[in-house]
Amino acid sequence: MWYLVGALAALALLVFLTALICFFKVFYSPTRKPMGMDDYPIPDGGIYRAHREQIVNWMKEIRQMDRVPVEVTSFDGLTLRGMYYECKKGAPVELLFHGYRGNAERDLSGGVERCFALGRNVILIDQRGGGSSDGHVTTFGINERLDCLTWVRFAIDFFGPDVKLVIGGVSMGAATVMMAAGEELPKNVVCVMADCGYTSAKEIISKVMVEMHLPPKLLYPFIRLGAKWFGRFDLDETSPMEAVQRSKTPIIFIHGDTDDFVPCDMSRDLYAACVSEKKLAVIHGAGHGLAYPVDKEGYLDALRQFEAECDFFHS
Repeated sequence: MWYLVGALAALALLVFLTALICFFKVFYSPTRKPMGMDDYPIPDGGIYRAHREQIVNWMKEIRQMDRVPVEVTSFDGLTLRGMYYECKKGAPVELLFHGYRGNAERDLSGGVERCFALGRNVILIDQRGGGSSDGHVTTFGINERLDCLTWVRFAIDFFGPDVKLVIGGVSMGAATVMMAAGEELPKNVVCVMADCGYTSAKEIISKVMVEMHLPPKLLYPFIRLGAKWFGRFDLDETSPMEAVQRSKTPIIFIHGDTDDFVPCDMSRDLYAACVSEKKLAVIHGAGHGLAYPVDKEGYLDALRQFEAECDFFHS
């Protein structure tokens, strides 16, 4: 009997420690130091080297622009922060969300140039556990989708009840806004822009584990358990794939066809499943998160065409 009790205790300890390690590896975000004016944390990897100068220039430019700090309180008490850049008073406003373990300045600095080119105002938002916002747990868009709804309510209060809003994001930010589109959105939100988003947390995590020569069928249950026990959220609560099948809001999917992190086929699958008005724009030769730097005109043309097709700013 005591051998059995000891074996069960050892097994329970192993499960606990494995789930804890998975939580820290996948979801935990340590305290961030504020970036200095000369800090430009460009992502590692060869695909970013060719665009480093452009991204750094964008970061320098937005740091010199007139901007207004804004913040909201999340459903679970976190202070979430963003920065508002105005192109034209009364213009439509984009709410932009960055990717996994990123920050708004790094991932979205080019978004200010792009929004201004379209005549739109923009808020660059630091997601929970990222940049200047509070929090130490990144949830792959599960809780972030609720934060997106909070930012939408803030924008309506801040800009007025007639404001037209676009919610957009890159990578995990795209997953965030797609999952928000599966919820009840106010009519102010006229468009969703999903740049290189994934179909589900499970699929992208499993894909990365395979590339790391780890067994996803064995480890994913521990990752989900770590999320539940230590992050207090369910990784499988919803997904972008489920959400686009409920969305009533037009969605434009944008993806680089040489993205080797989040495969372009994920956006193709999301586009096929989407039940609202939709468009798929594939940017040739663009790696992960680089569709706009690689082909600015193609990116802008796709957004202009979708705006004209849906006429969502005048409906």
